[in-house]
Parts: sequence; structure tokens; C-alpha cells
Amino acid sequence: MGEAKRRKQNGAPSPARKNNKKPLLIAGALVVVVAVAAALYFLTTPPAPTSDELPVAAANAEPFPAFLDQYGTSVGSENARVVVREFADYQCPACARFAEASQRLKQEYVETGKVRFVYFDLPLRQHQNAMPAAQAARCAGDQGQYWAMHDKLYDAQGEWSGSNDPIATFTRYANGMDLEERRFRRCLETELHKEAVEQSLQVAVQMRVSSTPTVMVDNIQLTRPGWGQLSAVVERELNKTAD
Repeated sequence: MGEAKRRKQNGAPSPARKNNKKPLLIAGALVVVVAVAAALYFLTTPPAPTSDELPVAAANAEPFPAFLDQYGTSVGSENARVVVREFADYQCPACARFAEASQRLKQEYVETGKVRFVYFDLPLRQHQNAMPAAQAARCAGDQGQYWAMHDKLYDAQGEWSGSNDPIATFTRYANGMDLEERRFRRCLETELHKEAVEQSLQVAVQMRVSSTPTVMVDNIQLTRPGWGQLSAVVERELNKTAD
């Protein structure tokens, strides 16, 4: 007797069908996606300017000595109500991440005249190409392209940070900006701006800044440098000056 016929006569149940796990997998994936989206929302959404979690100036903190800004590179109105200062190293990965926030700051607050941004060079000793990178930005500045080179250095940090010939790479960037190549290369090779970078470094020493990026809104040091905290503190300080 065939197996199928025997089962029919004996009333044996048909083999159980395999459970279709596809809906469960899809549901699980959706839960993960929602959780990740929620996490990103809370991490990237700026806190309210009135939040008690935002940093404040240290007790009895003195105003930042504005005359020191001459040793950094500034952009924005001299009459801006708030000044944001960054001490950074072009070879520092965390500084490259913060560069997105500083670009947005320039677009939304500096260009509207509300904020002035000052960038101080703080090349760290362990980064062999940080000093030439800082000089490359200033050499590009001689031809009116400081901020273009500033942004390029951070965008392409992974390309030049371990290079044995950073000058060649920086010169290629300069060519892409239509800078005069011979003038730019001469500026780098003669270390024309090394003293200026070292003076900026001394400002960091004077202000007891030793890590990068260190970001200050007036005399308030950010505890979590990034767009969320930066924009919230800027808004809070702008609201104060408007009162």
C-alpha cells in the first residue's frame, strides 16, 4: 500500500507546513529602522535654547580677550552679537566631523550678520601634516581662498593625512581652485605663514586649550561640539543680547 493511501485510511495528519517567517523578519526590520531613526532624531535635533542641559560660562569667567582674534582667521561682521571660536587641527578626525557644523554656522548665522566665526590653528605634535595643512589654508588665503581650502582640507582629510608629500597634494587642491600654482607652492615651501600658525598656537596655550576641537560661544565652552549644541547655545546667547 502506498504511503499516501495508508495515511488517508489511517487518518494520519498531513505533514505540517513550514512557518512562513518572512512577515516576522520584515516586522523586525521595520522595528530596527524605526529605532535607528528615533535615535538619529534625538542625537541630531538641537536642544531647546532654554534647556538646562546646555553649557554655561564657568563661574567668574572673564570675557574672551577679543584682541587675540587677530591671531586666528575671522569671517563675519565685526559688529556681530555673538562670536564663535574654534581651536582645531586639520588632521584631527573629530575636527573634520565638526567642520560640517561650522559650515552650517557660516551659512545660517555668519552670512546673516548675527555671528562672527574665528578659527584658531592648534596643530598637535602627533599629527605630522597638521602644520603644513594650516599653512596651506593661509597660503590659499593670500589669494582669497582661505575658507575654500579650509573646507577642502577637512573634506579630503583621509587622502592627505598620512601623505609623505602633503605639499604636492595641497598644490593639486590649489590648482582645482584656480590659484596661481607657483605662488602657492612657494608660500608652502618657504613656510611663509609658519610664524602666524605658531602665534595662533600660543593663543591656545594662553587660553589653556589643549584638545581639538575646542569650541567656544563667546566665553562658553561647548561640552559636545556639534550642530545641536552649537546652534542651541548660539540661539540662547542671541536671545540674551536682544533683550
